[in-house]
Amino acid sequence: MQRQGSGGSAAIRFRVAGLVLLLAHLLLVSWLTLRPLDVMWVTAANLEPFAGIEAALELGPVESVRRIGGGLLLLAPLGVLLPMASGRLAVSPWASLARTVAAGALMSLGIELLQTGVPGQVVDVDSLMLNTSGVALAHLAVVPAGRALLRRRLLGTRAGSALRDQKREVRREAMLQDESSQGATPTIPRVGIAP
Repeated sequence: MQRQGSGGSAAIRFRVAGLVLLLAHLLLVSWLTLRPLDVMWVTAANLEPFAGIEAALELGPVESVRRIGGGLLLLAPLGVLLPMASGRLAVSPWASLARTVAAGALMSLGIELLQTGVPGQVVDVDSLMLNTSGVALAHLAVVPAGRALLRRRLLGTRAGSALRDQKREVRREAMLQDESSQGATPTIPRVGIAP
């Protein structure tokens, strides 16, 4: 059985924390986006790209920041939580970005499709674009630096462990060499004393 060092158990704890936080975030997003709303009227679905963003910009700076920022921030934590849950440190930054953005886009598309059957919720293609952009921005802002930091820490613990093992091996070899340099213990034949 192979022994896992402190780096292995830390990676497992990190991955489990990522999975728990990911699940909690997805539950929150589901509650925010898929609960029925009690409204008097509902606007038509927006299937024209950037039409919703233009409409938000016409509402003034405060309302436009609230709507556009809300779209960017809704799924942005996925940009960090998906790589955290995967637990991979040695992966290409571009492959990680592509995989994370694709997963974020698919989750956003799934939410938009599920909203078609929820009273009071409206499908908006701009939400899909903003959610996906938020995932990409969060990933680019946090994940490369976080992975580099974790790699340095992990290499530090592995290097420290390897250094301790190396010192132990040097001491053991020195003891063996010391024993061999002294040679075999001479045996002196017993000489009997005459009566």
